[in-house]
Amino acid sequence: MSTFEWIIVLLLGAVALSALARRIKVPYPTFLAIGGALIAFVPSSPSWTLEPDLALALFVAPVLLDAAFDTSLRDLRNNWVPVSTLVVAAVGLTTAAVAYVAHRLMPDMPWAAAVALGAIVAPPDAAAAVAILSQVKLPHRMVKVLEGESLLNDATALLIYRIAVGAIATEHLAWSQVAPTMALALVGSVVAGYLAARVMPLVIVQITEAPSSIIMQFATTFMVWIGAEHLGLSGILTIVVYAITMARAAPARMPARLRVPSYAVWDTMVFVLNVLAFMLIGMQMRPIWTRLDADVRWDYCLAAAWILLTVVLVRLAWVTLYRTTLRTLVAHGIYHPKDPKQVASAKGGLIISWCGMRGLVTLATAFALPENFPHRDFIVFSAFAVVLGTLVVQGLTLRPLILAFGLKDDDPVGIEVARARAVAYRAALDAIEDDPSEEAEILRLEYRAILMQADDDPHGGITNGELPADPLRRRAIEAARKSIFDLRATEVIGDDAFHRVEEELDRAELSAGG
Repeated sequence: MSTFEWIIVLLLGAVALSALARRIKVPYPTFLAIGGALIAFVPSSPSWTLEPDLALALFVAPVLLDAAFDTSLRDLRNNWVPVSTLVVAAVGLTTAAVAYVAHRLMPDMPWAAAVALGAIVAPPDAAAAVAILSQVKLPHRMVKVLEGESLLNDATALLIYRIAVGAIATEHLAWSQVAPTMALALVGSVVAGYLAARVMPLVIVQITEAPSSIIMQFATTFMVWIGAEHLGLSGILTIVVYAITMARAAPARMPARLRVPSYAVWDTMVFVLNVLAFMLIGMQMRPIWTRLDADVRWDYCLAAAWILLTVVLVRLAWVTLYRTTLRTLVAHGIYHPKDPKQVASAKGGLIISWCGMRGLVTLATAFALPENFPHRDFIVFSAFAVVLGTLVVQGLTLRPLILAFGLKDDDPVGIEVARARAVAYRAALDAIEDDPSEEAEILRLEYRAILMQADDDPHGGITNGELPADPLRRRAIEAARKSIFDLRATEVIGDDAFHRVEEELDRAELSAGG
């Protein structure tokens, strides 16, 4: 088959795998990892290559921006203690432990290469955890801790990775050289991300056509990443700061007609990038596997299994140590948390430990290693084994574990949504109170019904997630949609008229919670 035909087959296969994953309620990256592994053993599969320097920019930049854009600064501040310990301590300990194990298993591996392997497999992936967490009701704080960790740990791991790769390239790297580089990368990246978020929207907001606006969003994302890399900064940290800063102002600047298609395109692109990453790494595995004889293959598999076990156990040990230490400090009156729920229970600690699936970032950083990097085949093999192992073992067991523990909270997000909705509709009612028209009176009746329902709620809001008239609206819209299908089928109206009315009904359905 040609390259184009293979792309179609792989994308359709990924869609089928993701549908199966949703049906049996497992994270879709689990099946993508299995599919990538199978590609390595398909004799007629293609052998596509990608420049290593392009891997991080192509795969990580848009995925990270998509995750950072939805991040709440308030939640990060409220959970800075557990998030920072996972981002710094857990990543650092995992890197050190994996480097030690890899060096013991492969004595001829340079320490810098072993550290690079540790940094590659250290950061958990957001996509797999979010795919599980969206299917079950975990306490809100635990979800925010995991999201914050998955957003920021990539910056820590990639900083260590870059230093290790640089040490191999220069053959000697003193701490006096590393420290200024780290300081510049941290401070400079924050400043660069903030400044870019202030400048880029001034350009994007001028574009009012949806396709052009979306293209510009992707182009500016890659520009920010590439610019940061050329300046010697951390592309990941720059993108995170850029996205979080942009998210504060973008909703007020972007109209709904641009925002709705933009979100849909970004979701699709994140999925496609995950598919490509798993497929490309599977194609990388085939030449590695064929170059090894039987004994070396067994050694590689055994070493990769030890590294996988190390990754899982270090995270479990760190979360247990952190939770025990925090409880001890609270018991002795040394630490006084504002919210007692900040100290995770034994069940909560185990869930956080088990949310350590690796994914896209691990694959991209392994792929980005220079072709002549020492033990590159072993590092790529081990990285893919860790991704596959964590996604299969932890990904398939996480949901049953969460359901068995029965962790839940009082849905603080739902309460805040209800309160915000009540305030918003009071403001809407005040804005049309003096309008004498019949249309305004119809709206006033609906808004008053909403506020009456809000006043009856103990939290001052609506908790069922929809407005009183929404079911009626959706029923009416469904009937209207059927009628225009009939009109087009009988050729009473043409396609132009059909699509124009269809767009109006789509907007109405969105406003009615459809």
